[in-house]
Amino acid sequence: MRKKLTITIDERVYKGLHEVIGRQRISRFIEDLVRPHVLSTDLKAAYKEMAMDQAREAEALEWADATIGDVADEAW
Repeated sequence: MRKKLTITIDERVYKGLHEVIGRQRISRFIEDLVRPHVLSTDLKAAYKEMAMDQAREAEALEWADATIGDVADEAW
């Protein structure tokens, strides 16, 4: 369920939100910023969700494989 919230902000911030974020996306922008500070995070569920993203996992594996060569070339 969505709830409406009225807030008071500096006029320059208000204008900046409209210019940078766009009128139709301000609520979502603010919610995304605030959410991690007010809702507890279930890390296990979040990691499970990330692991299910096959494209992200493939990119992460590619990155890890590419960086392991950097370590192998280090002089001891």
